[in-house]
Amino acid sequence: MVAVHTLIAIVAVVLLIIRFKVDPVISLVLGSLYLGIATGVGLGGTIEAITTGFGEIMIEVGLLIGFGVLIGALMQSTGAFTRLVRLLVNTVGAERLPYSMAALLSLVMPSIYVDVQVVLAAPVARSAAPSIGKHGLPLMASALGTGIFSGYVFVIPGLAALSVTGLMGISLGKWLFFGLVLGPATALVTTFIMRLVLRTNYWKPDSDENAAAQEEFAEARAVAAEASSGSAGTGSTGSTGSAGGSAGASGPGSDDEGSKADQLPLVVLFLPILVPLVLIALGAFADLFEFSNSIIAFLGDANIALFIGLLGAYILTRMTTGNEATSETMQSGFGTTGEILLITGVGGSLGAVIGASGLDSVLENLFTANENMPTVAIVVLAWFVAALLHLAIGSVSVAAIAAAGIIAPVLGVVAVNPIVMGLAIASGAMFALQVNSNFFWMFKSLLGLTTKGALKTMTVSTAISSLVSLPVVIILAMVMPV
Repeated sequence: MVAVHTLIAIVAVVLLIIRFKVDPVISLVLGSLYLGIATGVGLGGTIEAITTGFGEIMIEVGLLIGFGVLIGALMQSTGAFTRLVRLLVNTVGAERLPYSMAALLSLVMPSIYVDVQVVLAAPVARSAAPSIGKHGLPLMASALGTGIFSGYVFVIPGLAALSVTGLMGISLGKWLFFGLVLGPATALVTTFIMRLVLRTNYWKPDSDENAAAQEEFAEARAVAAEASSGSAGTGSTGSTGSAGGSAGASGPGSDDEGSKADQLPLVVLFLPILVPLVLIALGAFADLFEFSNSIIAFLGDANIALFIGLLGAYILTRMTTGNEATSETMQSGFGTTGEILLITGVGGSLGAVIGASGLDSVLENLFTANENMPTVAIVVLAWFVAALLHLAIGSVSVAAIAAAGIIAPVLGVVAVNPIVMGLAIASGAMFALQVNSNFFWMFKSLLGLTTKGALKTMTVSTAISSLVSLPVVIILAMVMPV
């Protein structure tokens, strides 16, 4: 009954938000209360799980969200994202922007924690969206979602990929070869499929985008039209282009203030993002290749790295827009941060209640592979266990770890290469990321989407990515020796 109650709780949360327009925070808490009580966690245990889950998520990503949103807000006020989008459009063309984003995130960024990736990439995706057309936002959002998680589960040193290889005793070198191909390929194919889907009446801006995002894109299109006539300025695109949908106002800066930012090289304006990425990547590779020390570990910590980026963004913004405009941008960013933190923390509460319900033990007893099963069935079973765990738990990495723990003991008695089994788990673990994931709520807020819009992009794109990669894994199982 644990699995049934978990399904009821998740469906109820979705219905409350979408059908009855109940605020996501209230819906998630109601779902958590029902699940805890219905599965026998108890009144006290349910409260403890809710509060503990909220606190654990805040410990894990609270500062990351706060620092990251403020970096995005400050950089937007300098016009950095507008200039980057203009450069990308001139270099690769608007049509190729989503593919560039998907490839970059899946191939280059897996060393960065997924929450950091979405915080840093969302402002770029939102700024680029108007250049692509009326479906620019859902297409860029989908590219961002599939890019992040295709890299996270397939490409070393993505946390989910590292977890699976470690638990299943798979060589990192061997995995790396397959992951470097499968990760970006999955992201690119998914982005192409989403482009085809969006050519239909699938996307409804009035119900799938929040009001701030719609206003922002209307302003951006107006600026683009003015620029094409030769009369546009070179400052920020609008008042709501930051990570949170309301942060990152361009501020009251004058044309002279805008020109100060324009006089700086674009790479300088992006140092608040580039420096943290380099520091975090250095820390990850130092751990991987065992040359880390206390200084590298300190600077490579995501919280410290993003704080360094925040300091840089603050200094650059004060230099280019002035103290008053910088203060207004920071205040707007603080408001956005609080909204995102609350909904992210409550999403963590639901995940904690699911964990307290004992669902992982139920699944371990339900699914046991054996040597008599056909190869395809074994691979699909590994994928299915990981997918079901992810749907229930809401964490890609936890689902991958749990599934690897369930499948690893039977590796010696099944006629499937361990790398293939690991890839099957990775593929299943990213299936249909949805409302019980704190990442989902970050994604929704940072991209300026409604809950329905986030389901249509993040949930659908990760489901497609999972299904696209599964046939490739099955083919590998048929041709690779044990």
